Amino acid sequence: MKPILNFPSRPSYILSVAAFLIGLFAMISLTPIAVAQTDETQEAAAIIEGDVLSISFPAAGELNTSQKVRRDGRITLPLVGEVVVAGLTPKELETALLALYDKQLVTKEVSVSITSSSYAFYVNGAVLRAGKQMSDRSLTALEAIMEAGGPSPSANLKKVTVLRREGEDFTLYKINLKDILSGKKKGVFQIQPADIITVPEKFVIF
Repeated sequence: MKPILNFPSRPSYILSVAAFLIGLFAMISLTPIAVAQTDETQEAAAIIEGDVLSISFPAAGELNTSQKVRRDGRITLPLVGEVVVAGLTPKELETALLALYDKQLVTKEVSVSITSSSYAFYVNGAVLRAGKQMSDRSLTALEAIMEAGGPSPSANLKKVTVLRREGEDFTLYKINLKDILSGKKKGVFQIQPADIITVPEKFVIF
């Protein structure tokens, strides 16, 4: 027999959505996420694609610039050209820039800050608003699905996958969100820029 979609009845769907939301709120309460970055969190946060960087040289104002990190993780700077910045913290980038501009700077001082941060990820399958999503904060896989409108009635949260590019290769991660929501498993899976999240449909064979 061909598999067909298993659409739950309305009462069971309401109960499942209620359980899903309760689990979501519980996870959010246990895993706080800061919306605004303080100076301390900026120093610890790695620069990612889509970040807008403010780079200033107090003794060489002509080198000051504001740059958005491209998809390849690079920015283009005066005199030195392209620089890979993704994966570095602002402090690490400051150290790298002092080395790059060593001959041009009389006063060895530079300041790097992240003025805004946003990135794209993709959610497809059994969600209410599939497609490209944008976020300006760190998200777990569960929160990313909620950004896409939440799971549809036919969503199979046991077999969520995340496809991620890591260097020249792609890695497929499998996540059982149902077990996480029910408390059987602990931990969170953080989304990274350009991740592709797939929520499969439930199927039943008669």
